[in-house]
Amino acid sequence: MASDDTLRSLMFTLSYVLLKRRRDVTSADAQRRREVQRRVAHRRYFQQRHKRMIMVRDAPPEASEASSSMMIAQTSRPVGGPPARPTRVWSSIESTDWWERVVMREFQPSDWLEKFRMTKETFFLLCGKLKPRLSRQDTRLRPALPLEKRVAVALWRLASNVEYRTISALFGVGRSTVCKCVRDVCHAIVLLLRPLYLRSPSEQELEDAARLFASRWGFPHCVGAVGSLHVPIIAPSSNTHSYWNSRGWLSVVTQGAVNGLGQFWDVCAGFPGSTEHSAILQNSTLWARGCDGFLLHEPPLDFMGRPLGYLMLGDAGYPLKSWLLKSFPESGALSDAQRAFNRKLERARGVVDEAFLRLRARWQCLLKRNDCRMDVIPTMILACCVLHNVCEVHGDEFIERWEEAVRHEESPQPADEVSPASDDHDGEEVRALFCQYFLQQENQQRTLAC
Repeated sequence: MASDDTLRSLMFTLSYVLLKRRRDVTSADAQRRREVQRRVAHRRYFQQRHKRMIMVRDAPPEASEASSSMMIAQTSRPVGGPPARPTRVWSSIESTDWWERVVMREFQPSDWLEKFRMTKETFFLLCGKLKPRLSRQDTRLRPALPLEKRVAVALWRLASNVEYRTISALFGVGRSTVCKCVRDVCHAIVLLLRPLYLRSPSEQELEDAARLFASRWGFPHCVGAVGSLHVPIIAPSSNTHSYWNSRGWLSVVTQGAVNGLGQFWDVCAGFPGSTEHSAILQNSTLWARGCDGFLLHEPPLDFMGRPLGYLMLGDAGYPLKSWLLKSFPESGALSDAQRAFNRKLERARGVVDEAFLRLRARWQCLLKRNDCRMDVIPTMILACCVLHNVCEVHGDEFIERWEEAVRHEESPQPADEVSPASDDHDGEEVRALFCQYFLQQENQQRTLAC
């Protein structure tokens, strides 16, 4: 009998301890939840208060006083009471006000040029050309983002390469919306504007380019220059080793051909940083068209008593061809004619270096490390090249101050060089003709100077 009472007492004590433990755990969980809710509410309250203060600061003087009284009335609460729940109306008003009033009404021409890298007229011309691809309709759930605002979001990203969250807060849209705007606008630019602004030159345009190179740089028969640009990126998720370039940083390579005005007419983008420049050329449409006689002139033009078509200029990273010339490797054994040729070629070929410099200075997503996905970067590079041509064609001002960031970049561009064994015999003959031509030109100039 005594043992039964002892067992019953033990069971009662054990049940009491278990119930008390359960109540303590439940109470602790409830207390933690209340503390988290309190902190979240306070954080929202102070964020909302900061937004309202910004609105009052940016508002016109006549509206500032009314806004201040409204803010005081809506943020006042009993001491010790819970913070006011923020409303989404304030956030929407702030973002819409900045875009519709500040940008669309108060931005000066210098502001448009600084923030969007183009004039207001060119911006709306661009929006009009992209409308067939980017226009959206309102739905019952929410209104569509205006076309101009979507284009502005993308241009802001391309011009500054700032983080998505910064642009998100500035334009009052979600980070995923910023990412989608950049992707959609870049695709639309490549699809709709590339055939208009970045295309192979016609026969008349080749003649005009040859006259420009001959008159400005004294290099006859030349219609363009080709070069390569390395764009810094973050480490890709796969095949990372192939993106390390010879300078020791991750990049993708872009090959570009420009005319005498520094406008691109052929771009090949997206190759891993370790790819040789000659390999990129040989896998591009420029190589195929050059070997197929795209630069031939009918009837052939006469040069130093020999028929010769048009040609292009490249650096030491490209093979020597009859339609693609490069300089002689620097050494003490060069003749006077070869040195004269090198001087003329480097001076004329500088147009592609200047074009890449202006491209990166205007669209700094190509200058700073790009954190976009690898499937987006080639399209972004092509879109920047198209936008470069758009600005150049329409005469938008280029501010020299933008070049400072390019000239002081921490990662210098890699240089590439191919073996002379890959040079073409016909290319050597054409280069020898130009050596004779430039030496004769220099001798005539010395004679006239005397």
